[in-house]
Amino acid sequence: MSGAEDAERYRRPHYQPNIPAVIDVPDGPLGELLDIAAEFYGDRVALDFMGATLTYRELLEASERAAGLLRRAGVKAGDRVAMLMPNCPQHVVAIYGALRLGAIVAEHNPLAPAEEIRAQLAHHGARVVIAWEKGVELVLDPASTAAGGTDPAADPLAGRTVFSVDLAAAMPARLRAALHLPVARARQTRASMRADSLPAGVRSWDREVSRAERLEAAWPRPGGDDVAVLLHTGGTTGMPKAAMLTHQNLRANANQAIAWVPMLHEGGETFLALLPFFHAFGLTFNVFCAVQKAATQVMLPKFSVSQVLEAHQRRPFTFFVGVPVMFERILRGAQKKGVSLKTLRYGVCGAAPMPPAVGAEWEAATGGYFVEGYGMTETSPIVSGTPMGPSRRLGALGLPFASTDVRVVDPDAPDPEQEVPDGEPGELLVRGPQVFAGYWDDPEATAAAMLPGGWLRTGDMVRREDSFLWMADRRRELIITGGFNVYPSQVEAAILNMEGVADVAVVGLPGGAAGELVCAAIVLEPGTPEGQITLEAVRAHAERTIPHYALPRHLEIIAEMPRSQIGKILRRVVREQIIGRDDAAA
Repeated sequence: MSGAEDAERYRRPHYQPNIPAVIDVPDGPLGELLDIAAEFYGDRVALDFMGATLTYRELLEASERAAGLLRRAGVKAGDRVAMLMPNCPQHVVAIYGALRLGAIVAEHNPLAPAEEIRAQLAHHGARVVIAWEKGVELVLDPASTAAGGTDPAADPLAGRTVFSVDLAAAMPARLRAALHLPVARARQTRASMRADSLPAGVRSWDREVSRAERLEAAWPRPGGDDVAVLLHTGGTTGMPKAAMLTHQNLRANANQAIAWVPMLHEGGETFLALLPFFHAFGLTFNVFCAVQKAATQVMLPKFSVSQVLEAHQRRPFTFFVGVPVMFERILRGAQKKGVSLKTLRYGVCGAAPMPPAVGAEWEAATGGYFVEGYGMTETSPIVSGTPMGPSRRLGALGLPFASTDVRVVDPDAPDPEQEVPDGEPGELLVRGPQVFAGYWDDPEATAAAMLPGGWLRTGDMVRREDSFLWMADRRRELIITGGFNVYPSQVEAAILNMEGVADVAVVGLPGGAAGELVCAAIVLEPGTPEGQITLEAVRAHAERTIPHYALPRHLEIIAEMPRSQIGKILRRVVREQIIGRDDAAA
């Protein structure tokens, strides 16, 4: 590389020193990340789960056994292996085991409704499912469970091979023993982690992996363009789609993220892994970036401030990727208990803006920096980030990552690539090695999302000022709460068939560090008694078909639903009316 070319490699406005403008895009499989980490850092702790540990050598060997078990179960390159479990060591082992075979990891939210999970499984056709015990019932054939399972012809497993994961099996022996104590708390904890019984034919993942033969050298090597992961995303209408992320997409985004934070030391960091692996943000940073840096990951099955602080005192964290509400709750908990956070030198916040006051307190407590970023599932997921240094601008979506091109265009212009002047709002287009390969078995949705030349339409309205991107509005009316995407039409559909509801609009209201609050604005049917439609009643009705995080947290009864001339609900008007009413009441 010539001197001029080398200078150009590091020339982007407002980048921190030594941050490259372009990154190398590996063409090898994701599984190489674990092979390399185990070769050079075999004795380093890779995973810490509530105190029980696996080294990188042990993690590699477990993934090789998992690959051997999956191959005996009939899994071949290109087959989908569905995963339905919280963060736990078995989850990481299963991901790398499936990737080792050249299979496609299909991730699912373990708290999603059964109807949604079954529709996703039918869509991508996975014949092997790895689910935690409490999630096995979500994948069962409903015909086999209806009326107490009276249909003798129904197969509860729907012809699939289903492995069950026992979360307690990965815990330290003392905690496993404590689950069997004859006290109410132990019984409650055990009930939250284990199923009372499992259908015949469900196989034990933990037991069979421990006995399986390792699949070492003789394994297919997927190419960079081969699909590695299916992550379920959503739109404003219909069932969530399955975004196809290739080996190259995910390795490129891992390289982009690591290049953005060059201060991280290979083999010397401890990551706090709280974001779920079925979420692109958690998958890329914790399953791939952490392994690429040979970091120790401290993981918990769910977010508990007390458990986070206990783990931090046992194994101090140096790096944390989370959403604003996590930062705020950890900060408040540490302040209350007098726990120092000084080892947490670096943090990355995404999914929603960090409240400035919380960000300032976090940096004062840690003595380090946090950066904010923007991304979406279709971009593996990171597109941009604020610099981790004095040139950053808090509240911004940041600067495009290395090797990432962006445009801000007029979405209503005849030419969808007509750019708007800096400072004016427009739709964000993205092109880069992290942009996905399309939606699984959905060419129409893929065509609608992609423009010629590899440009992805994000649907998000932004403005660009002095190279920095700022959120202007959200063209798709999705709500971000606690780091999760909530699609108004899905929540509306779950409420609209409730007795006494004539019409409903779902909007997001300001909610501080937690993101937005899901608000249902309801028009009552004539004659509906006052007090019949309550927030508690709406949540109880809706939770049968939508995830818990999508349930409304605020209810407004309105007299009339504002609509456009063609009958479309004007959610923006609804939101403004509710905020105006709340301001007047205050």
